[in-house]
Amino acid sequence: MAGGDAPRSVDLGFAVVDVDRERRQGLAEVVYAPGKTPAQIGAIVTTLLAAHDGPVLVSRIEGDAATEVARALPGATHHADARLLAWRPRVADETAIRVTVVAAGTSDRPVAREAAAVSGVLGHAVTEIHDVGVAGIHRLLDRVPRLQQADVVVVVAGMEGALASAVAGLVEVPVVAVPTSTGYGAAFEGVTALLAMLSSCSAGVTVVNIDSGFTAALAAHRLTRAIRRRRPSG
Repeated sequence: MAGGDAPRSVDLGFAVVDVDRERRQGLAEVVYAPGKTPAQIGAIVTTLLAAHDGPVLVSRIEGDAATEVARALPGATHHADARLLAWRPRVADETAIRVTVVAAGTSDRPVAREAAAVSGVLGHAVTEIHDVGVAGIHRLLDRVPRLQQADVVVVVAGMEGALASAVAGLVEVPVVAVPTSTGYGAAFEGVTALLAMLSSCSAGVTVVNIDSGFTAALAAHRLTRAIRRRRPSG
């Protein structure tokens, strides 16, 4: 990890890498793959691995690029369904934060998998619950005991986004809602779900951007990390 006299950024010419972020926020800068070549991604990852002790992640990386980068930098885990590459993932232990990711339907699965994979790399104990959309509300109600075991719940839903309100009404822990771009014309590629989640009658729901499972995982991580840091020991 970067020490007190270490540089806070490294200029690679095509990118200025924030090598101080793990110290400030507990996680190295995450590399967003779109718009970058595999060589550029590899150079940034190499810089981050040298500067940090913890996990290094590349998000939204597609198949061929992921294969090329992983071949050049051994030790990577490729979560293909989540479009994620990760080095040095943390391992969940008995004290790990319990993150439950809930998805409304099969079409929401890729976004839910991104949230789950990122949470797992960060060392959280992850549970996934799929296909519990409100059109068959009994499917959700059957899983209430599992929901109530979580420390934080990430809810992923498209269409009208009602699942977030339903889940938030069943648990006492933080709920992070992710609208997805699934649905017919009036869903407006996720805008309807976004506005519905922002207007939720279940107070206190945190809402992130459309299709952003990664952002939801980081929101859950920040919430629970702050709580744990301030919790008295013993």
